[in-house]
Amino acid sequence: PGVPSPARSVCFGLSQEVLGEDKLMAILKERELKIYWGTATTGKPHVAYFVPMSKIADFLKAGCEVTILFADLHAYLDNMKAPWELLELRTRYYEHVIKAMLESIGVPLEKLKFVRGTDYQLSKEYTLDVYRLSSVVTQHDAKKAGAEVVKQVEHPLLSGLLYPGLQALDEEYLKVDAQFGGVDQRKIFTFAEKYLPSLGYAKRIHLMNPMVPGLTGSKMSSSEEDSKIDLLDRKEDVKKKLKKAFCEPGNVENNGVLSFIKHVLFPLKSEFVVLREEKWGGNKTYTAYEALEKDFAEQVVHPGDLKNSVEVALNKLLDPIREKFNCPELKKLSSAAYPTPSKAKPGEKGTKNSEPEDVVPSRLDIRVGKVISVEKHPDADSLYVEKIDVGEAEPRTVVSGLVHFVPKEQLQDRLVVLLCNLKPQKMRGVESQGMVLCASSVGEPRQVEPLDPPAGCCAGERVYVEGYEGGEPDDELKPKKKVFEKLQADFHISEDCVAQWKQRNFLTKLGTVSCKSLKGGSIS
Repeated sequence: PGVPSPARSVCFGLSQEVLGEDKLMAILKERELKIYWGTATTGKPHVAYFVPMSKIADFLKAGCEVTILFADLHAYLDNMKAPWELLELRTRYYEHVIKAMLESIGVPLEKLKFVRGTDYQLSKEYTLDVYRLSSVVTQHDAKKAGAEVVKQVEHPLLSGLLYPGLQALDEEYLKVDAQFGGVDQRKIFTFAEKYLPSLGYAKRIHLMNPMVPGLTGSKMSSSEEDSKIDLLDRKEDVKKKLKKAFCEPGNVENNGVLSFIKHVLFPLKSEFVVLREEKWGGNKTYTAYEALEKDFAEQVVHPGDLKNSVEVALNKLLDPIREKFNCPELKKLSSAAYPTPSKAKPGEKGTKNSEPEDVVPSRLDIRVGKVISVEKHPDADSLYVEKIDVGEAEPRTVVSGLVHFVPKEQLQDRLVVLLCNLKPQKMRGVESQGMVLCASSVGEPRQVEPLDPPAGCCAGERVYVEGYEGGEPDDELKPKKKVFEKLQADFHISEDCVAQWKQRNFLTKLGTVSCKSLKGGSIS
C-alpha cells in the first residue's frame, strides 16, 4: 500500500533476489528510486548484456533515476583484463556500444546518466576512503567477495583484492539508493552491506538479475569465445556459433539457447516465434516461455528449428548496432581497443609473440563429449564405433582404437574429451567425425586411458588450454597444414596426471582435464 505499482513490480519482478526489501519499500513510498548499474570495461560486450539493458528500460519506465557506470579502473584492477594503455580506448568502445544497445531496444538516452569510474575514483576523497576501507577489511573477506567476479588465479594480485572495496564505495560516491547487477555479484553486494556502515555510510539496496548461460552451457563470458555472441558478430558468425551451441533434444538443463530466449528475447518482445516448414507444423508463436520449454522438453520443438528462430530474432536486435558501427571512426575504435593477438600491445591478454599464429591451441575445437553407445567395428577387431553427444542436434559417430585398452562397459555413458574439427575420415568403411583424446604410457606394455573432464561437465562444453581461452577454433583443420600434429608434439601428462600443452593445463569452466594414472605420458 502506498508504493507506486510500476516501480514495485519492476524491482520485485527480478527473478533472482532483492537485498534490502524493507528499505526499498520505504523509499518508494516517499520518492523515486536512484539506482546504478556498472560494467567493467574489459572484453567486448556480448548479447547477454541485453538482460540488464531490458531491465534498465523497465526502471526508466517506472520513473527511477538510473546511472550507468563505465568502471574503467575496475577493468584494470581485475588481473589487468584491460591493460592501462588500452583503458581509454575500451571505455570509449563500451560507451558507444552500450548506448547503441539501449537505442536498439528503444531506451531514451537523455533520461540516463553516464559516468566513468576515473571521473571520481582518482579524487583525494575517494582514495582516502579506499585506505580507510583497507584498514578494516580482512584479506579473507576481500577474496571471498570477488570470487565470482574477479579472475581467480593461483597467485592473485593485490589489485584484485581492492576490486570489491571500490565497488562498494561507488554506491556512496554515485549517491544512489540501490545497485543493480547479476546474481554473480551477490558476494560483493553483501560485502558492501557489511563494510560501508563501518565508514559511516548507509547500507544500500541490491537488486539482482539472473545470469544467462553461455552457448556451451556455462556462464556466458567475454573470455570464452564459444560461449558468447558478440554484439558486432557478423550474421555468418552468429549462425556458426548457434550451430555449435549445446541444445540437446528434450534437455532443458544448461541449455544456452533456451536460456537466451527466456532471459533476453521474451522480456524484450513478450513473445517468441518458432519458424519451421509447414511439413513440420509451420510457424508457432509462444506468448509464455513455459509453454515453449514444455514443448521443447517433449520434443515437439526441434533444436534445429529453435536455433534458426533465435538466429532470426537475434539478428533483428543486432542489425541497428552493426549499422551504427559500420563507419570509419567506430571501426577504427573497435580495432584499436581490441587489437588482434599479433598486434596486441605488451601486457595484453592473449599476446603470444613467441608462438606462430598458425599453431595456437585455440584453433582446436575440443569439447566434452558423452558416450551414448559403443559397438565393435564390424570389420576391425581393434576398433570401437561410438556415438558421442557433443551438444549438437545429433551425436557424432567416432571410431577409436581402444578395444585392447578400455573395456566396452567402461566407455558406455562416460564423459570423454573429443577433438571435433579434424577432417572426417573413413576408418575401415565407417566415417569418424572426431578423435577421443587419450593419455598413453611411455614404456611397454602400452597403456591407454581416455582423458577425464572435471566432474559435473556437460556434453558440448568447451575444453581449452590455459591462457588461450579466447580465439575462434577452425571450422575444419586442414590436413596439409598439420596444425594438430604440431600442437600435439607438446601435449603431455604432468606428474599430477593433468593434461597439458607446454606446461599449460587443459581446462573447462569446472577445472582441469586429467587422466587416471599415466603420469608423464603422452596424449593422442
